[in-house]
Amino acid sequence: MNFEIKDIQAIEILDSRGRPTLSVAVELTDGTRQEAGVPSGASTGTREAVELRDGDSSRFGGAGVLTAVANVNGELRETLAGRTWSSLDEVDEAMRDLDATENKSRLGANALIGTSMALARALAAAQGKPLYEWLTGFGEPARMPVPCFNVLNGGAHAPNDLDFQEFMVCPLGAPSMAEAVRAGAEVYQALRKRLVAGSHATGLGDEGGFAPNLAEPEEVLDLIVAAISDAGYPLGSDGVGIALDPAASEFYSDGGYVVNGSHLSSSDMIDRYAAMLDRFPIWSIEDGLGEQDPSGWKRMTETIGERVQLVGDDNFCTNPAIIAAAIDDGIANAALIKVNQIGTVTETLTAMRICHEAGYGQMVSHRSGETPDTFIADLAVATGCGQLKTGAPARGERVAKYNRLIQIATERPDLPYGLGR
Repeated sequence: MNFEIKDIQAIEILDSRGRPTLSVAVELTDGTRQEAGVPSGASTGTREAVELRDGDSSRFGGAGVLTAVANVNGELRETLAGRTWSSLDEVDEAMRDLDATENKSRLGANALIGTSMALARALAAAQGKPLYEWLTGFGEPARMPVPCFNVLNGGAHAPNDLDFQEFMVCPLGAPSMAEAVRAGAEVYQALRKRLVAGSHATGLGDEGGFAPNLAEPEEVLDLIVAAISDAGYPLGSDGVGIALDPAASEFYSDGGYVVNGSHLSSSDMIDRYAAMLDRFPIWSIEDGLGEQDPSGWKRMTETIGERVQLVGDDNFCTNPAIIAAAIDDGIANAALIKVNQIGTVTETLTAMRICHEAGYGQMVSHRSGETPDTFIADLAVATGCGQLKTGAPARGERVAKYNRLIQIATERPDLPYGLGR
């Protein structure tokens, strides 16, 4: 399908943490106009595409994005509007060429991904297709993903003493998307009751999970297991499982790891995870070791990779070349997928294809700084990856994605639910 872009406009808006981000609108010459909100991360890999910030201390403490907005309204609009294009891939490539840096640092990955997402939406709308249906042609058969609810926050996402960043509950055995969302919400409420009964704080972290002042991950896991049972669900693959995102790069120090004051080697961390697998229904661990520790990652994959999904995030950065090299090196067995981490929709899809061809799992993910935009829900369905994490079943920017999944499942009751592997 050939198309022409009439206009591109960006404005500075706020994300869910009260920090600036972009909203980008793309209008085609047929009158189709669609928008996209750009997410922003707090716990980031060093090789992520660069999110352009103004650095002007007089506005938002330097975190403003008016420079990225100007790049959309200036160079990107001048290059992309008024020309005939044949595909999203062609436009994404033109934006990368215009930026001309390896990490999109000149124009900003936030400028590029907002434009790419909005254009994908516009092209889908112009063809009269929902986004998940339009994106299906780029990947595997569509599937409703298991939603992974972040019910308890620590690390960079919460002001508590817990070093592990995310504890998620995942309704692996749910019969449908609606029942999966219900399970997540009911476990979340059961956990709140447990925390109140234990005189723990029930304030929320960046992603809507509770942020009590607990310090030992095993203590948190005990509480979550109890909450799952309180809510009336079986544990594990037939009911509700647990996924972890320790975000270990954040507590990596001097060649080792510091967890609640204990200094641990890579081998110690692996042994600790193995003990957790023995005690708790954990099926996925993301960033179990730091991006600075590739030898530890390889050893962890060899040691416990047959027992649990090991997801690379900070060390992969949704980068097709990095993921391909890690696959060759035997590091991890799954990748986290974040559209703003690489900076264009088509590069995101390429990363997912590489994972699928290698038998690696893919978990589509939000960021800690979010907007109500639901692009990633459609992406997870379209690619058939079977996994989506987008925070707690609380706060509008998180719930919007889960509600979008319910909407898609209602429109397409024929789509299977679950991991699919």
